[in-house]
Amino acid sequence: MIYDNVKKLCDQKGISIWRLERDLGFSNRSVSKWNDNEPGIRKVQKVADYLGVPIEKLLE
Repeated sequence: MIYDNVKKLCDQKGISIWRLERDLGFSNRSVSKWNDNEPGIRKVQKVADYLGVPIEKLLE
C-alpha cells in the first residue's frame, strides 16, 4: 500500500524510486519492500517531505 502510493507519486513527478532512495540515503530497494515490511514513520515522513505531499497521502 505505502509503496504503491510512493511509486504513483514518483511516476507523476518523473522521479525514479532509485533516485528517491539515493537522494534520501536509503538502502537500495528498501522502498520497494514497503508493501511487505512497513517502514518507520520517520522514513515515510522523509519521503512525504521529499515529494512535497502530506504524509497522509502516502498512508491512504
